[in-house]
Amino acid sequence: MFEIFNTLFTNPIVNLLVGLYQLLAGIGVPYAFGFAIIILTVIIRLILYPFTAAQIKSAFQMQKIAPLMKNVRERHKDDKKKQQEELMRIYREHKINPAAGCLPLLIQMPIIFGLYQVLIKAVAIDSNDSLSKINSVLYLDFLKLSSVWDTMFFGIPLSDAPSKIWASAPYLILIPVLTGALQFVLSKMMIPQEAIEVQEKIAQKTEGKADDFQAAFQKQSLFIFPVMIGFFAFTLPVGLSVYWNTFTVFGILQQYLLVGSGGAAPWFKKFNLHGGKK
Repeated sequence: MFEIFNTLFTNPIVNLLVGLYQLLAGIGVPYAFGFAIIILTVIIRLILYPFTAAQIKSAFQMQKIAPLMKNVRERHKDDKKKQQEELMRIYREHKINPAAGCLPLLIQMPIIFGLYQVLIKAVAIDSNDSLSKINSVLYLDFLKLSSVWDTMFFGIPLSDAPSKIWASAPYLILIPVLTGALQFVLSKMMIPQEAIEVQEKIAQKTEGKADDFQAAFQKQSLFIFPVMIGFFAFTLPVGLSVYWNTFTVFGILQQYLLVGSGGAAPWFKKFNLHGGKK
């Protein structure tokens, strides 16, 4: 099974990464390895664009109706049949297929996981043995690496984790901070502004009593994932943060263009941005 996964996903991504590196190094681009990671990530995101677009739109619609669905579950908590009827009515009225976002996500996951595996191995190349392993899966002879690539990127070693070297280079703490901040912006954007407004209206009608726990849990969840990602960026090689930040910035742009700025609309207005699509 693992060999099949490598053949279908990991090895093609390795070839693409090495090809980009060889091209950039060949034309004299400095920090070729770091830029190869960025370009590779953008290419993967573009390949996945149709699938992520479908998933984003589906998730956004589901988020918009979440407060309405919660209200239905509370009003008909003792009548499961009526509850299901009302939920299906909401789906029909808003023209939503609750399973629409599953298939795009399933298609994306192997590619994203393959990219992650490639970068883990790529930033760790530090010997002829690891170099030969990379060369052994390259399709074309002219792609083969003759020496270990330089993992420095604007003075930052992509193969080291900030947790290991930040004492000698304190500025590296900015990398996990930036990684967590970008993820927080994306997470905020994924909550539709309409859903927030509906939730507030429901809370007002119920005097907030039924929504205290859920509101607190939702706010905590909004911070938990960015903090986790920031922690991973602190403990994993910097090269993975370059990949993840590129991935997230692309995701922010895609989210903004497809469905707007969502719950981050007040932040966007401060920068005179109109908030994207409604």
